[in-house]
Amino acid sequence: MFWRVKPLDQILATAEKKSLTRTLGALQLTMLGIGAIIGTGIFVLTAEAANKAGPAMMISFVIAAVVCALAALCYAELAAMVPVSGSAYTYSYATFGELIAWIVGWALVLEYAIAASAVSVGWSGYMVALAEEILKVDIPNTFVKGPFDDTPGLINVPAMLIGLVCMALLIIGTKESARFNAVLVAIKVSALALFLVLAIPAINGANFEPFMPNGFFAKEVIDPISNNMVTVGVAAAAASIFFAYVGFDAVSTAAEETINPQRNIPIGLIGSLGFCTVIYLLVAAGAIGTIGAQPGGSLAQSDDALAFVLREIGHGWAGDLVAIAAGLALPSVILMMMFGQTRIFFVMARDGLLPGVFAKLHPKYGTPHVVTMCTGLFVALFAGLFPVGKLADISNSGTLFAFFTVAIGVMILRRTDPNRARPFRTPFYLVICPLAAAGCVFLFFQLSGYTELMFLGWALIGLVVYYFYGYRRSNVARGVIEVHELDADSPPVPVPPMPGAPTPGPNQA
Repeated sequence: MFWRVKPLDQILATAEKKSLTRTLGALQLTMLGIGAIIGTGIFVLTAEAANKAGPAMMISFVIAAVVCALAALCYAELAAMVPVSGSAYTYSYATFGELIAWIVGWALVLEYAIAASAVSVGWSGYMVALAEEILKVDIPNTFVKGPFDDTPGLINVPAMLIGLVCMALLIIGTKESARFNAVLVAIKVSALALFLVLAIPAINGANFEPFMPNGFFAKEVIDPISNNMVTVGVAAAAASIFFAYVGFDAVSTAAEETINPQRNIPIGLIGSLGFCTVIYLLVAAGAIGTIGAQPGGSLAQSDDALAFVLREIGHGWAGDLVAIAAGLALPSVILMMMFGQTRIFFVMARDGLLPGVFAKLHPKYGTPHVVTMCTGLFVALFAGLFPVGKLADISNSGTLFAFFTVAIGVMILRRTDPNRARPFRTPFYLVICPLAAAGCVFLFFQLSGYTELMFLGWALIGLVVYYFYGYRRSNVARGVIEVHELDADSPPVPVPPMPGAPTPGPNQA
């Protein structure tokens, strides 16, 4: 397992080429985390959580937040210690070696690309419902639902189109400025604030009963809508809702730009997760208390959960505004997720683990157009076929695996390289790291058996690809030690820029 390790000294020597000023304090980090976290999860997965846990989905939000906080504290140590892009792939290469790094990098496809598909489907749900509301028509499922949806159609065309549009934007090098990102964050937060102002006063305590209709632990039952077997329970909902918090690693990866990271990183992580958890709990309470959240109910069947709730309680205008806000803000999340995917595969290709064509740059735009096209087509295909709940669960499986390896990696490096400079050290690491790893394992096995098999199948495909290509052709195998995470022509990191941050150069956007 621990063979073919990419030398940590080489990675850090490369990292020294990147001179970043430490300017971020606790408040800036907290705002960065809030902006990265709030997205599709709360706008869309509220319905999925209702179907799995009923009103007890409020507990699910807390469980997912606690596991995220533990994983984030581990992630922050490696992000500060190895301040280069490449995410858990790079950390694993320096800790476990090439094989595990390959599996992690392959699993990150599920985190980034499948997450982009899930956001695309979420965007489609809001836009289709908004069109039906404005035009007063009932759009058939044929071209707005995938064949694996509870109410199946042929293919989800709007979800595919938004994925392909984002692919095209990435190829021509369109970037989000810090100011534009701040505007999108403001739109998302304003939409949630509007929802809370109108929904909280309409809460009826009777809608919270029965509170936990499907119990705590994951179990399989027959879905009353589709008559298929589905995984339900509070823990199963937590495993799905985990998707709502993904993005917190934006705080961890900003460690090198943070003033006093040992103090401010935990504040930024816990602060952003805590704020978002409170918001999520209030939103969940508003949705549950107004129209109920029993499995198989109207909320559980909605494609635009928050807008649907507002329309049901007589605020159709507000529902339309929330849908418009989702339509404006969610494509930026798709772009960010696809950014991340291009970064991982680009670096893996330059490490020799994937064919060099994936590291090829467009002659005019200077962007990695081949890997971007492959990613975009992959995102569009899955968005066209699968519902958002299944996509979120598949994405979570890859994310949980990556965070598990990071937690274990922190403990290994504390043993094997105790004297290494660590700008941020995970507090009480002998407690935090095992709890983070255990939390990731627990949530992974609360996912549906279908999702676990999908992850296993994807991993096996990855091992086959590695055996027939990367095993023989990787740079480390050939004795060529290179670190490409900071090459000038590398694609951008999947972290939204902070307000006031320098604008990326032409090859970094």
